[in-house]
Amino acid sequence: MRRLRFIALGDSLTEGVGDPVDGGWRGWAALLADGLAEGPVEFTNLAVSGAQTRDVLERQTPAGLELRADLVAVLIGVNDTLRCTFDIHAVAHRLDRVYAAFTGQGAVLLTACLPDPGAMLGLPRALARPLARRQRAVNAVVHALSDRYGAVHLHAGEGEWLTDRAMWSADRLHPGERGHRQLAVRFHALLAGAGLATGAAPSPVPEFPAPSRSASLLWLATAGTGWVARRCTDLLPQLVSLAADEMRHRARGTSARLDLRASAAVSAALAALSAAEPPEPEAA
Repeated sequence: MRRLRFIALGDSLTEGVGDPVDGGWRGWAALLADGLAEGPVEFTNLAVSGAQTRDVLERQTPAGLELRADLVAVLIGVNDTLRCTFDIHAVAHRLDRVYAAFTGQGAVLLTACLPDPGAMLGLPRALARPLARRQRAVNAVVHALSDRYGAVHLHAGEGEWLTDRAMWSADRLHPGERGHRQLAVRFHALLAGAGLATGAAPSPVPEFPAPSRSASLLWLATAGTGWVARRCTDLLPQLVSLAADEMRHRARGTSARLDLRASAAVSAALAALSAAEPPEPEAA
């Protein structure tokens, strides 16, 4: 009997950052893999920390297509919003090509809308709003393309779990073990409801104690500082400009124009894709 093949594409969230085991990362996708079938599952995690939609399209997708998976998880987009090169048209185009490539092989897609990084990091409102607007745009694209390609989609960008500190690691941006388990449990419920998961659901109860406050502070003072510095070098100049634009519109009472502009950009990006019909899956 052929084993079910499951591959995961994406960034640090899917790589498993925040859920350390045996000197490496485990994460929600590995936890989910154990419950996809009653028998063995071939699981390959191609996700890489820091990846953007371009990396998923150009590097991870070719490697994933060679594996001819039955189930393909694609969770990506947050790192795009944290770069000065953010372009919702490019994000939509890349995701459309990734989704089409795997569904063209007959694979089932697993997708999710993701939390707003500015809110998770607790940034000042003037800085957080532009990031929130970008993440809403990415989520809107993911929603639309998930419908287009019949993906199993998880609404992970909302809910009580976002404000539950027990779900999150010291950096406030990646789930801790409990949070990764929450994602695995919710994905399993969706897949089981669709008849696509027949194994036992992952346990929501963590195996390991949460990091101590001292360990969290140590991370923030070492690796966390480096992470923030790398992002600031790339993003901060543009973010300051976006914040200044935000405050000008707020002072004039025209903040709604920024939301309308972002919505129009999403609509234009999706309209540019609408002329092409999704390809028919390959014959098994």
